[in-house]
Amino acid sequence: MELRIHRFLPLTQVEGPGKRACIWVQGCSIHCKGCGVPWTWSKMGGKVVKIEELYEEIIKSQKENQIEGVTFMGGEPFDQAVSLAELGKQLKAVGLSVMTFSGYTIENLKEVNREGWSDLLSVTDLFIDGPFVKERLDLSRPWVGSSNQRYHFLTDRYINLKNELSEIPNRIEVRLENNGEIRINGMATQETLQMFMQDIAQKINR
Repeated sequence: MELRIHRFLPLTQVEGPGKRACIWVQGCSIHCKGCGVPWTWSKMGGKVVKIEELYEEIIKSQKENQIEGVTFMGGEPFDQAVSLAELGKQLKAVGLSVMTFSGYTIENLKEVNREGWSDLLSVTDLFIDGPFVKERLDLSRPWVGSSNQRYHFLTDRYINLKNELSEIPNRIEVRLENNGEIRINGMATQETLQMFMQDIAQKINR
C-alpha cells in the first residue's frame, strides 16, 4: 500500500501534542483561499512511498526520539484515507497516538463516508476539522489557523487538553537542510513568515 507525500518529519514539537512524527500528504481537493501550503495541492507532486517504509521510519523515531505519536496533515489527508487509516492502525497497535487534520468537517465526512473515511476517523485520537478561512484568521489557539476550525477528541488520549488549549502557544521550527534550503513548519501568519525570511536573508548577505 502506498501514500503520496509532500514531506515527512521524524521529529517535530509544533505539529500537535508532545514530540511527534509528521506526514504532510501531497494532493488536496479543497483548495482553501489563502492556504499557507498551496504547493501541496497537486496530486501529481511530491513522492510516492510505501506505508511500510513510513512505519519503519516512525518506529525508528519512537525509539530514538521518544515520540508519542504521528500527525497527518496536508494537503488533504482524507483524499488518501485508505492508506493513512492502515498506517494509523499499525501505529496505534504499538502505542502511538494519531492526530489528523482535514479541510472537511466531521459532519461531512460521516455523511458522505467515502472509502476509508470512517476507518481514518476510527484510528484518530485528536481530529481538527474545517477549511482554513482567510477572513477568519485566528492564531490564538494551537495548530489551527482560523476561528471556524474545531478540535474533536475522538478518544480519551488527549482529553486532558480540552480545557487547556488557550495555554498552548503556537510555535515554528526552522531547519537548514543539507542542500542549503531553509524549511519552516508550525503555525504563523504569512506576514510573520515573510518578515522572518527577510531577516534571515539580510543576515546571510551581511
